[in-house]
Amino acid sequence: MRKLFGGVLSGVVVPVFLAVVLGFGIMAFAQESLIFFPETLPQDFRYSFPGRFSEVRVPVEGAEINALHFHAGSPKGVTLYFHGNAGSLRTWGEIAPDFTRHGWDLFLPDYRGYGKSTGKIRDEKTLHDDAAALFAYLKGLYPPERIVLYGRSLGTGIAVKLSAGERPRAVILESAYSSFVDVAKFHYPYLPRWFLNLFMKYTLRTDRWIGGVACPVYLFHGTRDDIIPFASSERLMPLIRGEKRLVAIPGGGHNDLNAYAQYHEELANILR
Repeated sequence: MRKLFGGVLSGVVVPVFLAVVLGFGIMAFAQESLIFFPETLPQDFRYSFPGRFSEVRVPVEGAEINALHFHAGSPKGVTLYFHGNAGSLRTWGEIAPDFTRHGWDLFLPDYRGYGKSTGKIRDEKTLHDDAAALFAYLKGLYPPERIVLYGRSLGTGIAVKLSAGERPRAVILESAYSSFVDVAKFHYPYLPRWFLNLFMKYTLRTDRWIGGVACPVYLFHGTRDDIIPFASSERLMPLIRGEKRLVAIPGGGHNDLNAYAQYHEELANILR
């Protein structure tokens, strides 16, 4: 019995130990490859979307952010949209009608290293500094009370951190996480939380920032999201001090909420 138990124990401990060692290596040297999946575009690439839009370059420290500015007729204001962790404006630009049809301009930037944006994402501070620079650029064109922040997936934490230091009209979050540590723990349950807290460069603590947001906060989340679970938005709700609403999309996943009529109806109500 003792020999059998020892063999079983070693059969469990060794794989777990190797998994932790592998996790350490990834966390120490390759976090960006697990988080960011950019599509790069040549600088002479020409975007093609319906409606009026202009291409903008916003200088940031050590790089330039490429963005598309979609224009609605007689706009009520502008939505600054921080997109997810994959792709580029080549495809993200397809969301523009969801906003322009309701009378809102859309300002859609790529992150560093995505699309035609230059530079590389090297740490979390870079993400927040670039977001602040984009908001400052828009404040030269619109008053803050006419700027809505929209974050999707990766972009939700960026939008929340920015809104906690500014006073936009509202914040809309699609598939929000409570923190990147929670997301990592969800996908890599064998890694201990203390390890993730110690070694993750990108923690994106939405749960710590969202209580400082003074404007209304609206959350969209699919109940079958297998990337960022619906429970993440549920955890954020009691932390929001002001006006708030969580829109649950029954059956919705991580990348398909815009296929549901409920999403478009609720977004129209918010933008109205």
